[in-house]
Amino acid sequence: MFSINKSNFMKKIGMQAVDEAIENGIDLDGTPIPSKMLELYNRIMSEENKRERSGVKKSMRNRCVKTGSKHFDKETLDQLLIDSGWEGLKEKEILFFYS
Repeated sequence: MFSINKSNFMKKIGMQAVDEAIENGIDLDGTPIPSKMLELYNRIMSEENKRERSGVKKSMRNRCVKTGSKHFDKETLDQLLIDSGWEGLKEKEILFFYS
C-alpha cells in the first residue's frame, strides 16, 4: 500500500492530473477509485492502444472537437477549426456535443 497526500491531488488541473490519479487509483479528491472501475478502464484503454491509427491530424481534430465543445460555443469552435485549416463542425458533432 502507498500513501497519498490528498492535497496534492486536489490542487492539480488538466489531463495529466487525471492520468496520474488513475495510475495511482486515487480520485482527485483523495478517495480511492473502485477496483472494478479501474479494471474496466484499463481493459478498454488496452484495447484502444492496439487499434491501428489513420493519422495524427484526424486524432488531433477529434480531440479538439471533444474537448473544445466543453469550453467554446459551437459557432466559436466551428470558426476556430476552420481558421486552423480543419473542416468545421459536422452536423453529427453539433448534435452530439451541443444538444
